[in-house]
Amino acid sequence: MQGNSRGFASELLIETSWEVCNKIGGIYTVLSSKAAELKKQFGDSLIFIGPDVWTAERPSPSFIERKTLLKSASSKMDLPDGLSIRVGRWDIPGSPVAILVKYDSLMPQMDAIFGHMWQDFGVDSLHAYGDYTASCAFAVAAAKVIVALTVYLKKDPARLIAHFDEWTTGMGLLYIKKHMPQAATVFTTHATSIGRSISSNGKPLYEYFTAYNGDQMARELNMEAKHSLEKRAACNADCFTTVSEVTSRECTQLLGVTPQVVTPNGFNSAVVPKGARYTADRRAARERILKVASALTGRDFGADTFVVATSGRNEYRNKGLDLYIDALAEVGQVNAVDRQVLALILVPAWVAGANEGLLRRLAGDEEANPWPHFSTHRLNNEDGDAVFLRLLRMQEKMQGSRVSFVYVPCYLDGRDGVLDMSYYKALTGVDATVFASYYEPWGYTPLESVAFGIPTVTTDKSGFGQWAVADFPDDVLRSGVKVVERTDTNYAEAADAIARTLEQICAYTPAQAKAAALAARATAAKASWSLFIKYYDEAYSLAMANAAKRNQSKK
Repeated sequence: MQGNSRGFASELLIETSWEVCNKIGGIYTVLSSKAAELKKQFGDSLIFIGPDVWTAERPSPSFIERKTLLKSASSKMDLPDGLSIRVGRWDIPGSPVAILVKYDSLMPQMDAIFGHMWQDFGVDSLHAYGDYTASCAFAVAAAKVIVALTVYLKKDPARLIAHFDEWTTGMGLLYIKKHMPQAATVFTTHATSIGRSISSNGKPLYEYFTAYNGDQMARELNMEAKHSLEKRAACNADCFTTVSEVTSRECTQLLGVTPQVVTPNGFNSAVVPKGARYTADRRAARERILKVASALTGRDFGADTFVVATSGRNEYRNKGLDLYIDALAEVGQVNAVDRQVLALILVPAWVAGANEGLLRRLAGDEEANPWPHFSTHRLNNEDGDAVFLRLLRMQEKMQGSRVSFVYVPCYLDGRDGVLDMSYYKALTGVDATVFASYYEPWGYTPLESVAFGIPTVTTDKSGFGQWAVADFPDDVLRSGVKVVERTDTNYAEAADAIARTLEQICAYTPAQAKAAALAARATAAKASWSLFIKYYDEAYSLAMANAAKRNQSKK
């Protein structure tokens, strides 16, 4: 029997997520950055499964089809219910095997599947809406593929680890539990659906945290289906994990299930350019960012401009976009800095297209009017986008300020039509980042920032922030990180703390800036996947042990 290098016997590790070859949020970064480390252990026995939501006109930018992989499974494997798959490699460090599943044929069966899930596991799908049905169809389709693939490859199900991420794949875990019970299952929640909903709806999450009942709040917030599925998946997994102590407490309170293992998110530094390449990337990124900002705002941003950025999911309150804007506005109001400050907001929204006036201005048309003068792209819902509306209201107020805001409401994949650079390339061009999250189970963006040598300000409500403040000095010059306290009631104090920290970074001498960058990289090195993968080893070992006990008790 083949075993991995860590010592527990397994023939297959299959991880299923909506974000395999499908970049939407932070889970993509988790999976794609840890893959190389897992590949060292499992080789091509590591397989990722994601949704085949792509077309010939719109292919996945990170999936490379290889029809001969897995003994030509894509053409020879017997799949049920009209399902189809494509087999290839995920174009990320490690190049792991990836399977994309076309799940459309299951959609007509979903009512029946929901009925079985209620009977077998108590999953209440009655109040489902939005993306619930499609997510569950993909999850069940992925599970059916896992079963068929295990049979086709003649693998021992008792040596299979099936890992499912987030509520969106929970129904797949339950399907495996019923139809291939020998397999060891792992379920990871990266944020509870109900915790995120409480925060998004403006309710005080922390002051009344111990009084919240997850089932009650699910009914109040119309989250019953997602919450029910997430809870049942957590209860039925052979090992239930989450990404931080913050979220572990949240799971205990709101799901009534305490994760057996906390698997903090690491980072693969292989994506960070080194030496001369980093210098060249930084120079090019700054030149492009400043050129675009000058054309958009009408201001002259010189080479000494202090560039600060925030990024991530477009959740106005949860991600602290409101606090970021207010903190930077405060910097501008007091004129505590002696150079221009460019405040970037790099969060995707519902983009209608590039700002045509900006494009004309960049092409040399000085008469072009790039309205709105703060957004690189036009939005389909300008009257409903909180960031857009806030910046629109602030335009007049900020006219005399040294701080200028630029909203980049698109995924930075190098094809946005304005900046035309990847997020990581853009990151090299900034001087500091701020992630002022109110709700943040882990927080990849500040970890990415310090890995690139960019000092960051985050909060103690993020898993990363709590990890950093526990193990490193809360001082930018010594760790590259400043952690600001956030509560339900200290908004103004937090804004002031962020503003003062940015003013200090802005005033750094070249020697101090270099020291902060080195300290940031040193902090990031302690969060390498080579150090954090041990937590997954623990989870997989525990899952296999629990599955073996469970199956032995049935004999």
